[in-house]
Amino acid sequence: MTIEPPTVSLVIPGRNCATTIRQCLEAAIAIRDADPATLREIIFVDDGSTDGTAAIVAGMPVTMLPGTGTGPGAARNLGWRAATSQLVWFVDADCVAELDALARLLPHMAVANVGGVSGSYGTMTDHSLLSCLIHEEIIERHRRMGTHVNFLATFNVLYRRAALETVGGFDERFLKGQDAELSFRVMSAGYQLRFEIGSRVKHYHPTKLRSYLRTQRQQGYWRLFLHVGHKGHAMGDSYSGFVDHAQPPLAMLVLATLPLLAVARWRWICVAATVLLAIFQVPMTWRLIRRTGQFQYVAYAGMSFLRAFWRGVGLSAGAIAFVLRRHKPAQPSQDA
Repeated sequence: MTIEPPTVSLVIPGRNCATTIRQCLEAAIAIRDADPATLREIIFVDDGSTDGTAAIVAGMPVTMLPGTGTGPGAARNLGWRAATSQLVWFVDADCVAELDALARLLPHMAVANVGGVSGSYGTMTDHSLLSCLIHEEIIERHRRMGTHVNFLATFNVLYRRAALETVGGFDERFLKGQDAELSFRVMSAGYQLRFEIGSRVKHYHPTKLRSYLRTQRQQGYWRLFLHVGHKGHAMGDSYSGFVDHAQPPLAMLVLATLPLLAVARWRWICVAATVLLAIFQVPMTWRLIRRTGQFQYVAYAGMSFLRAFWRGVGLSAGAIAFVLRRHKPAQPSQDA
């Protein structure tokens, strides 16, 4: 008996993404046209856009679903529940998939207990130093990851529909970090997670420092809830390690001990915390310079040092919100 290869549905959530969605969908359509037997449908979930996003998508040969405007997790849930295929590929609206991006993920799903596999990045914004710093850091981390991982990012990830159904999909409470939260639950359900560095989508990385740091503050906020709900991951995962996770609390220690600079016998505490935080930037900065051969990546140390404070502020706000119970633990809704 001939076993039919699995089919794939692509789900792209987006809100106010008029500047990137056309290129994103054109790349997806090219992949579908190259192998229509595999990529059966492209679903865009419009999560309450107020710009020209809906008009652009309406003129393209894809399915558009109205979202609830409550975040990417909810939009992804709407998309995969409407999909008809055994495998669901998630790509972000600010990403442009390379032609072989899906084909490189598919072999991993031939193993029955693999619940999902994610890929890596290319870049659409190599004209910006900030974007280059962000991109090369991600690539450096991806290069150090193995095939078997415990964390999947949703900018380019292929999930088995059965795995999504088993855990109920994305927890819609999380406005950030919902990708990690889902992958932790999928692993707990007994599935393997894999990583394929050869599958790439080109990303529009941030080019403005203020907006990037604002996003990092939000990431810090939701990471508090992530680690409270999933104990055992706070010390590191396949993507980031203890040094990365220790930096936001250390940055808050620096701020908390600033008044001690006025007291001679205690000022060493603030100085020592600041020096340690600076030292934490050295390994990644050195790896970027060594791999790229470009001294401009020394700027990574300053960017990462500053980022630790914004993540720390978010983490602190999350801790306060948790104590005040402003966000109660929520379970993802199950299929009807």
